[in-house]
Amino acid sequence: MIKRGQLSDYFEGVGVKRLSAVDAEPKTSNQHEVGTTKKMRDDFLGENHQERFPAIYIWLGGDQEGFTEESWATHYDARLNKPRAAEWRLYYPSNPVTEAMKAGDTLFLAKDQGGVLWFIVAPEGSTSEQQLFWLFGLRPEGKSFVSREFSDEEPELDFAARFILDEIGVEFEEPEADKLDSIIDRFGTTFPKTAEFSDLARLTLPEVRAEDDPDAALIAWLDHEEALFRRLERRVVSSRIEAGFTSADGTDVDGFISFSLSVQNRRKSRMGHSLENHMAAVLRAHDIRHVRGAITEHKHKPDFLFPDLETYQAAPAGGDARLTMLGAKSTCKDRWRQVLAEAEKINRKHLLTLEPGISEPQTDQMEASSLQLVVPSPVQDSYTEAQRGWLWSVGDFIGEVRARQGQL
Repeated sequence: MIKRGQLSDYFEGVGVKRLSAVDAEPKTSNQHEVGTTKKMRDDFLGENHQERFPAIYIWLGGDQEGFTEESWATHYDARLNKPRAAEWRLYYPSNPVTEAMKAGDTLFLAKDQGGVLWFIVAPEGSTSEQQLFWLFGLRPEGKSFVSREFSDEEPELDFAARFILDEIGVEFEEPEADKLDSIIDRFGTTFPKTAEFSDLARLTLPEVRAEDDPDAALIAWLDHEEALFRRLERRVVSSRIEAGFTSADGTDVDGFISFSLSVQNRRKSRMGHSLENHMAAVLRAHDIRHVRGAITEHKHKPDFLFPDLETYQAAPAGGDARLTMLGAKSTCKDRWRQVLAEAEKINRKHLLTLEPGISEPQTDQMEASSLQLVVPSPVQDSYTEAQRGWLWSVGDFIGEVRARQGQL
């Protein structure tokens, strides 16, 4: 199997703290700074007075709709040459991220292997906050930073960890990605259709059987396809950049922006289609009758309808015990509510997602809306213990649908 890397490949260390009014709000304090701890300085910040770090500021909104600002931050000893003990602080300039943060938000301050500080702010109780607590293995305690240094003893990054790193903008490539070149050589510098790529991912993992473990198979296929895609994407983008962006008027700025947007949009849309493709393969492996994209009331198109459209159309308005529907969204955000309007004859909806660590308030809302969340078991570790008791795995879902189809 290809190695997946570790957090220590990307970050030296991280600290987390709950922001106070003095830390975050200009109305309370004009200092624009947070105090650092000796452990942070020993582990990754150092004690170079007035050291100016390049910094990436990230705001992760309550619905994970965030924004990023590149800037700087200065680490200094406020009591240098004074008889009192040293007091190290990190000064941050005003920018859209620091203006958005407030008391009660959580600050994750990490230093990457290139010496850049990542100043990440997430609202208290948000999905982003829960995801980063799990990823970094830290939660705030008291008024000061809680921190840790990353070492080579860290576990390999699993699917959920890489999912979160991608969400905050960490660019990564598999450490042994060159082993994938022989698989993607057939495509040259052209992206194939997603269905073709999904088929290739499954074909080149012959040892993975959905019949044995549907959850593990789904994640293995998605993981492998993502690695193949990233390797091909690097090849395609490199080729286009080498060709340059020029026009009759000189530099083709519009062409560059258009190409950049197409890269981002392809990344976003591809994972959703990939999830549907591989879930369909899992269902076929278990001989589960289903139809994809069937049109129901008001031209809604549930991702998966069980057992078929004919049974659904023949059912009374109150439904039929044999019917099931499954939405598939690689990330939820507030889009999970869209599923509630699909297939009106089915009262209890099911939604498959790959998103790690959705906040408890969100999953509570789902449960109250008669929506059952289905999360592959390898991703469920990122959820709280209370949530894991409610979540379904892919295997759980297949068992339920098989029982219902046994009534046909």
